[in-house]
Amino acid sequence: MSSKKINSRISGFYKKSITERLKFLLDENILSEQDYQLFMSGSQLLKSSDADKMIENVIGVFGLPFALGFNFMINGKDYIIPMVVEEPSVVAAVSAAAKVIRDGGGFISETMETLLVGQIQLVGIEDMEKAKQAVLDKKAEIMRIADDVHPEIVQFGGGARDLEVRVIQAEDQEMMIVQLLVDTVDAMGANLVNTMCEAIAETLEELSGGKAFLKILSNLADRSLVKVKCRIPLESLAGKGFSGEQVRDGVILAYKFAAADPYRAATHNKGIMNGIDPVVIATGNDWRAVEAAAHAYAAKDGKYTSLTKWYADENGDLTGEIELPIRVGIVGGSLQSNPSAPIARRILNIESSRELMDVLGAVGLAQNFAAIRALATEGIQRGHMSLHARSVVQAAGAPNEIFEQVVQELIKSKDIKIPRAKEIIEKITSKKQSVESTSYTDGLSSSFGKIILFGEHAVVYGSHAIAAPIPNAMQARISKPVHKGLNLFIPEWQIDEQIEMQGESHPSIHNALVMILNELDLNKEDMKIEVYPHIPTAVGLGGSASMAVAIIRALDKFFNKNLSDEQVNELAFKSETIFHGTASGIDNTLATYGKFMLFKKGSPPFMKNLVVKNPIRFVIGLTGVEGLTVQTVGRVRELWQSNKSRYQHIFDDIDHIVMQAVEAIEKNDLAELGNLMDINQGLLNALQVSGPEIEQLVHIARAHGALGSKLTGGGGGGAVIALCPAAEDKVMQAMHEAGFKSFTTVIE
Repeated sequence: MSSKKINSRISGFYKKSITERLKFLLDENILSEQDYQLFMSGSQLLKSSDADKMIENVIGVFGLPFALGFNFMINGKDYIIPMVVEEPSVVAAVSAAAKVIRDGGGFISETMETLLVGQIQLVGIEDMEKAKQAVLDKKAEIMRIADDVHPEIVQFGGGARDLEVRVIQAEDQEMMIVQLLVDTVDAMGANLVNTMCEAIAETLEELSGGKAFLKILSNLADRSLVKVKCRIPLESLAGKGFSGEQVRDGVILAYKFAAADPYRAATHNKGIMNGIDPVVIATGNDWRAVEAAAHAYAAKDGKYTSLTKWYADENGDLTGEIELPIRVGIVGGSLQSNPSAPIARRILNIESSRELMDVLGAVGLAQNFAAIRALATEGIQRGHMSLHARSVVQAAGAPNEIFEQVVQELIKSKDIKIPRAKEIIEKITSKKQSVESTSYTDGLSSSFGKIILFGEHAVVYGSHAIAAPIPNAMQARISKPVHKGLNLFIPEWQIDEQIEMQGESHPSIHNALVMILNELDLNKEDMKIEVYPHIPTAVGLGGSASMAVAIIRALDKFFNKNLSDEQVNELAFKSETIFHGTASGIDNTLATYGKFMLFKKGSPPFMKNLVVKNPIRFVIGLTGVEGLTVQTVGRVRELWQSNKSRYQHIFDDIDHIVMQAVEAIEKNDLAELGNLMDINQGLLNALQVSGPEIEQLVHIARAHGALGSKLTGGGGGGAVIALCPAAEDKVMQAMHEAGFKSFTTVIE
């Protein structure tokens, strides 16, 4: 296994959808293509048939969230931490703690030994001292017998390392315990050690004159210790109204409480295991054994106490240490039984069981710091409740597009309950509908996005297309700048920059903006352009055209240009050619006019407004994969140029479907409209503009009641539309459960 270089400092991950997160991990080489496809298809989950081979009386499987912790640097190497846990505060807390600890150089870890202890209980011995000496005299021979049972472990550098003899008094009975110390290398080693104990039992009976009773490993893995240390500068501790010194002293005081009192130590150490157990579970190891060893080790001196130690170093910085026994593996059949475990180990990017021990010790120390820092400052309940709010909002049924907003409002209310969450959902939804019915809000100029129901790609080659507007897709505002020049501010995309009117090699958005200002003779004006997107970009919903129209209308309003809709549309079309090269004109037309229409490119383009008898509702599912129109348009052009007659035939078939769809819309025949959508999707597949995420969303929609479903826009990722007049909630829920974001739009 070769190690790859990764960066564990990843910000804003929680803001992405599950599919966006997976695509990001794929792009960053954290997930392989194979692992990415396993997650996307759900194939990494344990199947009931496989679970039936693992334990008895299986009736199904039980799921837990699989998450990632970030910011870890251990011994100078970055790690992304897979964690399987249901408690909401754990992953966020451990990631935040690792980020602070990173400021002081990260974690320094060392593993002292990696031995497991196997025990053979011998009873009925007449002369304990004689028996003990007899066993010790034959130590080498006994260890050879043990190694002969598992020669493969010896070949990998492991095997029996030592043999100890203890005589103990158990109530009214004396017994001899022979302890075999075994290096299991990168295997968990429980079964291996048990087999070795069985193998040497008969020899021990002969040497001692006693009877071998129990022959089993010990889970007190105190011969497999990991010690981790970290230093946190005072400036990294300060915040939320507390100085660095106050936080440091509070953490140390909290530690001293746990060190002195077993009642507090139990909760203190449970917090440590909150971090360690999820990683042990994710990697397929025995979390119960790790728990048992840790708590037994906490009482090794006769009193149960803290597994960590916190103190101020000579510079006054906060220093933390943890020492605990951990024995885990990275190879072996038992580690392969759950298909998610190998993926977790690949994400960790580890090369040995010792390295996994380093990670587990660091995660335990980070989780302990997170917990006692919260207790010492704002209190643990505030952090718990803020994360608990997400579970409450989920249970209340918040739509994906307002989920985060509902969470924040619920936290502000300090009433983290489902009824309160439902009230907030209703309030936000009502306000959103009110805003969408207005073209201008708070001085903002608005424009429309679009969905293409039929005809994308073919429309570039002269076919008809049907498109519908998405209201209030983009908003823009012009104001006087603080500093001279042209400032572009798009907070949603973290853009706040000066645009140079001269020069080359600008991104498309810069070039389009410069063109618009030149055309309107505003290239010498100082201004601040604010843009507020309400639809995602690069998903086929007309984001670039919508942005252009919103900015043009804002410029028109601020500088009193008195532009007609035709002039706005013409400028937006020029902007589209900068963004996409070949543009059909449909996106800018929808962004400008906001009408449900039949469209065909031309000079001027053919536009016919379509009228619906009853509102038609669509679910829009987002693949989480950017669908760059310029790329898919270019790919289709290459295919067309390679065989014009073949692909013109496909374009003609699409055009025929478009005209049939017009009739279905006019008759309000939604069943026929859905059938035509499915056929159109098949033809788009023939143009090679679909993709695995698109096909998965299309399948989900159809399987949960959609009358028809297809990609919309350029494809290659982007978005999918689903016609589901009677199954909207069911389809959205299924998309959400599969890890995709979705929202609705209505054609009226």
